[in-house]
Amino acid sequence: MSAWTDQIFQAAIVSNGGIIRRSKRSVLQYASFKELSRETKKRGFHLFRNGGQYVIICNKGNFRYF
Repeated sequence: MSAWTDQIFQAAIVSNGGIIRRSKRSVLQYASFKELSRETKKRGFHLFRNGGQYVIICNKGNFRYF
């Protein structure tokens, strides 16, 4: 895991079940989508892309889209 990805998942917002947003450009610059996806799944969180942003929901609950 890159230091950049490690830093994302050490943020206080993660332990509080919050939401993380990162631009697609910064993900590709500092890590990779594959790495971000793997680390998100490892934690049981939800990852999706909205426009030029990746959004991580730091909650292991079911995700439903309405």
